[in-house]
Amino acid sequence: MSKTKIKADICIIGAGSAGLSVAAGAAQLGLKTVLIERDKMGGDCLNTGCVPSKALLAAAKRAHIAQKNDIAGIKTAAPKIDYAKVKDYVASKIKVIEPHDSPGRFRKLGANVILEEARFANKNIVETENHIIKARKFVIATGGRAALPPIESLNKEKAFTNESIFDLKEKPEHLLIIGGGAIGIEMAQAHARLGCKVSLFEAATILPRDDTENVKILRDILTEEGVNIIEKAQVKEIKHTNKRVNVTYKHKGKNHEITGSHLLMAAGRQVNVQGLGLDKAGVDYTNKGIEVDAHLKTSNRHIFAIGDVIGGPQFTHVAGYHAGLIIRQACFGLFWTKVDYKALPWVTYTDPELAQVGLTEAQARDTYGQDVKVATASFVENDRAITESQTKGQLRVITDKKGTVLGASMVGAQAGELIQLWGLAISAGLKISAVAGIISPYPTFSEINKRAAGAWYTPNLFSDKTRRIVKILKYFG
Repeated sequence: MSKTKIKADICIIGAGSAGLSVAAGAAQLGLKTVLIERDKMGGDCLNTGCVPSKALLAAAKRAHIAQKNDIAGIKTAAPKIDYAKVKDYVASKIKVIEPHDSPGRFRKLGANVILEEARFANKNIVETENHIIKARKFVIATGGRAALPPIESLNKEKAFTNESIFDLKEKPEHLLIIGGGAIGIEMAQAHARLGCKVSLFEAATILPRDDTENVKILRDILTEEGVNIIEKAQVKEIKHTNKRVNVTYKHKGKNHEITGSHLLMAAGRQVNVQGLGLDKAGVDYTNKGIEVDAHLKTSNRHIFAIGDVIGGPQFTHVAGYHAGLIIRQACFGLFWTKVDYKALPWVTYTDPELAQVGLTEAQARDTYGQDVKVATASFVENDRAITESQTKGQLRVITDKKGTVLGASMVGAQAGELIQLWGLAISAGLKISAVAGIISPYPTFSEINKRAAGAWYTPNLFSDKTRRIVKILKYFG
């Protein structure tokens, strides 16, 4: 049987967040668009990442709220948790969003959707089982997947990752988590709140990319909720027995052993480059990802690579950002468009949330030295937080000595929403005075942004020098 030959303006390999965004934009702008996916439309974000994890966290938060006794006059009780039905809830949320990422929707938008595995035959042609596609431009958006570290005796069939944990219907008695990044931390809190005993192992320190002071606050909260966090722990061996898993680890110079019922590996990811025929396409890559320039072009100037497969920041919103850059270049000829991560935000969706945009204090000091200023505001001083008994957390804003915003770090209620103002400030090159001058509605959590901005001026505003100036000015009426 001969293969169907297709000529296209743009061919996208991978229908995850990045690929879908490019396909939707290109097809609606009139480009002849081919979208190829070998597995599930929606990729990691819809099926095994953002959507199921946030649904599980939402269920866990409801269970936690049901038994909080921080408001007088309201009697609470421990919730009855049906773990299997909670997982059904998670699956139902995937089903709600699924049609938005479906082949049918993208075919209606004008894209030719091919549900087959793709590989490059040469620098200009991609082949699938039944198709040969020649395109002016190709976009590789094949994403990444969970990586299992080389630990002795690890049974890969019995270890869960983010790709399989959401299918588990049996409630873990004691969940052992290896990896203290965002995935490990989110799953630790979710399962602890759903009534599981949880122990988490991290080779270094948890959430190393975030502000250390804010991480300390979150660490204390997780510990209070019963998560056993073991940092600077070197996992030596994992043994699986009948419905049990034993982890041997080295901590503070001594070997320890802990037994649990289930094991979640959350210790890294790897890019999906196998089987793509990248050598035939003239595309350079390593085991860390496909190599691209600032325009997201590969070593083959007709081929772009975007999203997780290039090994950079692995967030859905980064995939969407990359897609926008491709559309500008492929559809509008804006070939000078470059990647700029200076205002890149990320959020760990614990309760409270941990959010970051721009530089942390440590990163800023590495670049600007002593010319860095830090303004802080605590949720303890926020009236809305007080009324809702959500006072754990703080905001730390990083600026240069002139007040230009370099970064912001926040842990607290709605931190993922509140941090966006500081992303705008960084993108626009604003000084902290712009935020200090905002009129914020009262009482709102967002007032913490204005309070932090005001705190930046406090040392100078109420100094002896300022008092002398005021004293002089009063004589002039």
